[in-house]
Amino acid sequence: MNAIPSTAVLVVVGAGPRATGLLERVAANAPELWDGARELRIHLVDPHPPGPGRVWRHEQSALLRMNSMAEDVTMFTDESSTIDGPVRPGPSLAEWAAQFSGRGPRHTPYAEPADPDVLAELRSLAGSDFPTRRAQSAYLDWVFRRALAQLPPSVTVEWHRTTATAVTGPPDGPQQVHLADRATALTADLVVLAQGHIGSAPAAEHRDHAAFARRHGRFHLPPEFSADADLSALRPGEHVVLRGFGLAFIDLMAMLTEGRGGTFRTEADGTLAYLPSGREPVLHVGSRRGVPYHSKTRYRLQGPRPPLPRHFGPAAVDALLAEGRPLDLRRDVWPLMAKEIGFAHYHELFHAHPERTALPWPDFVAAYDRLDWYADETAALVATAVPDPRDRLDFEALDHPLDGLAFATPDDFQDHLRDHIARDVARREDPEFSADLGAFLALLSLYGQLPRLLAAGRLTARSVAEQLDGWWHGFFSFLASGPPGFRLRQLLALSRAGIVHFAGAGVRIGTDETTGTFTATSPTVPGHTVHATALIEAYLPGPSLDRTDDPLLRHLHRAGALTEEVIADATHTHRSGLLAVSPANAHVIDASLRDTHPRRIALGAPTNSRAVAAFARPRTNAPAFRQNDAVARALLRALGSEAPISEDEMTESIM
Repeated sequence: MNAIPSTAVLVVVGAGPRATGLLERVAANAPELWDGARELRIHLVDPHPPGPGRVWRHEQSALLRMNSMAEDVTMFTDESSTIDGPVRPGPSLAEWAAQFSGRGPRHTPYAEPADPDVLAELRSLAGSDFPTRRAQSAYLDWVFRRALAQLPPSVTVEWHRTTATAVTGPPDGPQQVHLADRATALTADLVVLAQGHIGSAPAAEHRDHAAFARRHGRFHLPPEFSADADLSALRPGEHVVLRGFGLAFIDLMAMLTEGRGGTFRTEADGTLAYLPSGREPVLHVGSRRGVPYHSKTRYRLQGPRPPLPRHFGPAAVDALLAEGRPLDLRRDVWPLMAKEIGFAHYHELFHAHPERTALPWPDFVAAYDRLDWYADETAALVATAVPDPRDRLDFEALDHPLDGLAFATPDDFQDHLRDHIARDVARREDPEFSADLGAFLALLSLYGQLPRLLAAGRLTARSVAEQLDGWWHGFFSFLASGPPGFRLRQLLALSRAGIVHFAGAGVRIGTDETTGTFTATSPTVPGHTVHATALIEAYLPGPSLDRTDDPLLRHLHRAGALTEEVIADATHTHRSGLLAVSPANAHVIDASLRDTHPRRIALGAPTNSRAVAAFARPRTNAPAFRQNDAVARALLRALGSEAPISEDEMTESIM
């Protein structure tokens, strides 16, 4: 038997929130699984600071904010976490910030952020505030340093401020991680890929628009991370079409208005007004729905937390899989998902606002549990028990609020959409409508159940392409991942000031060679065409291994050492652009081996595990935390054993 090497080596590519969460779980599980007789050396490779990483780095505009309240952001497991390792509670962002004003306990290792603006923000940060990304950067930096401090002496961490360009090595031997700034590669027993959100080269449509812009001396921005976008070429007063009405648009809006010297002022009647600097372009925004994402709620539950899951939990997934047939998400799965959301919505309504209901909760829920979501009897039950239509849940009306509407003039549509936005903000900031928050919690619960259904391979290829990756992801973001209310009030002020114009739903982008302009049309305002000298694709780059700008993934892809997720059946083939990993242990599926690679693991955004986020809302049993714990435990077991590492040693359920 070969002697066990005195040092085990793990290389983690990426040092952002996902890698930090994994490191926290390594620290939590080490007392049980690492005996200390052997050294474990962990190398982190990332050109951006460990903890925040690229997306949450401090070096970005102070105007950019999170779309979550400070009390709803945590990097730590809690009593809701169903994990094999120890639960190690830690402060949410709000609880951590409270120490800087003396309102909360100090958390070690303790150090004040060096940026005085960030420190001032943390000192005044309330739990219901939406922090800047710089504040979140400081929190993530602290989480990283806390994880380092909790590692045993035999486990050391070294950060390499560079880019990993390739991974080579046989499946039964050491791996070589090649770095951009040094000739000598890092030699590792195991490699974890945790790069987070990754950009990509423009798709064909965007390349065509870029070529048009070059021919006519115009501006074009393909999908890009907002903090990285160069907007300096946009001229004051220039008309710009933005396709996309989600969070990327909100960021771009802030940088092109306040970021150019404009200011907001509250008028005597309480409305918000915008005072232009004169340096702003004119923004025309449209999208598939033609409306911005719903505002985030800014209140807490008024009643008891709904007991979730109820209608779409492990038992429901088991029952679906037991049917032994191909599944269509909208036909077979969505009715159960909708019923789960409806249960949480009505649970909060009946418990927190019983005066607006006409039946006792036990009677309502007993009938509700027996009925299908789309049954006529369900509609009748809700109509009887919930007199006010504003308290009822109508997904189809929520999903496409402009369907069937057409306006004679652009001004008529501006008035309509301003009213729609104002009503949405008012509702999301009024605890009288806290049933919406109950629905939001159910949406989070659904995401925790979907990976197992997907991993079973029972959803049809077209269903994954069009309904899961397409409709469902967009619908979830639209309902649950919108901007803070103050951003939408700013949008209204910019609209009234003539800086932002609404283009409508189903927006179509074209080009006019005669005028050298981009065009935007929408059936919402028939016959109206917007002409603009700039086009911005206001959404994030989608996953694409073929076009990835990550050099390491590009190298592995071209070498045939990884596999793109491809879901195919008799009627459709779906190429998701995601890195395929084993659902059992997150190992990369190596195309050249036709199997999983025993020494390469991948986590997070680029993979087909479809994790929602690296940090989560407290007490929601976050899927990413469950995966981090399972992978950390498997890593410690494998690295502490004799080489070579077997597949069995790296297998631990992450579902």
